[in-house]
Amino acid sequence: MKPSPPLRAHRFRDRRHTKYDFLDPILVACPGCGTEARVAGIPHEPGHPLYPALAPRRLVCRACALSRTRGGGGPVFHRSPAGTARDPYFGAPLLLQTRTRHGLLWAYNLRHLDLIERYVRASLRERAHWYDIGTGKTLVASLPVWIKRGRNRDEILRAVRRARARTVPPESRGAVATGKRFAVHRARGLG
Repeated sequence: MKPSPPLRAHRFRDRRHTKYDFLDPILVACPGCGTEARVAGIPHEPGHPLYPALAPRRLVCRACALSRTRGGGGPVFHRSPAGTARDPYFGAPLLLQTRTRHGLLWAYNLRHLDLIERYVRASLRERAHWYDIGTGKTLVASLPVWIKRGRNRDEILRAVRRARARTVPPESRGAVATGKRFAVHRARGLG
């Protein structure tokens, strides 16, 4: 009998992403109706700085047609460990956030949530070479210790699934835009 191949460890390699890599788009709860809305950069005009975080932003909700615009300028990162996580441009609550017994798990968008999930799921985690150096911290280096602990893995992965469930599936986006959002959200247990 041939021996079974050894199990491959899930490996995560820190690609040196920072929070600035996940600022476009940002999924938020609409200030008007509470459903999924997006904060995205407006394409820059000639002569505008090319640094994406400084570009003007627009908050748009497809459900209630709310639209707000913010001129250029840097993001203002809110640090509220006890409160809710908010987007750095309009201060709207992030859509992808959920409480655990350890603290608040949040993400700007699905790519950000995927990064957290891959990190937590991995049994082998490789750090970037400048992992702990001053202001050059990567997003992974900035994660709270309770997310990094292996013993919390199952709880964090459940929280990631709960946060992901708050997004509107692509097949329902048409229903939300045409005013059927209450039936769609009620069917998904969100409202």
